[in-house]
Amino acid sequence: MTVQNLEEIKEWISSVVGREAIVEVNKGRKKTVVRKGIIEGIYPFFFILRVDIDGTAQRMAFNYVDILTKTVELEIL
Repeated sequence: MTVQNLEEIKEWISSVVGREAIVEVNKGRKKTVVRKGIIEGIYPFFFILRVDIDGTAQRMAFNYVDILTKTVELEIL
């Protein structure tokens, strides 16, 4: 999905809460982290992704601005 502003990003993520997603985080210097999880909740400035890392359920928070600046890429399954 191509997004132009933060309001569109918030609306899009709020429409897919509870669905499975893959998130790719650019950590800089050609380092990326890819995680698969479920979008658990949305808040005014960030959203929560629940992931299973080594058999342990963990939560990761991402800012909507990170999607706008393409630091975080979100793909809905």
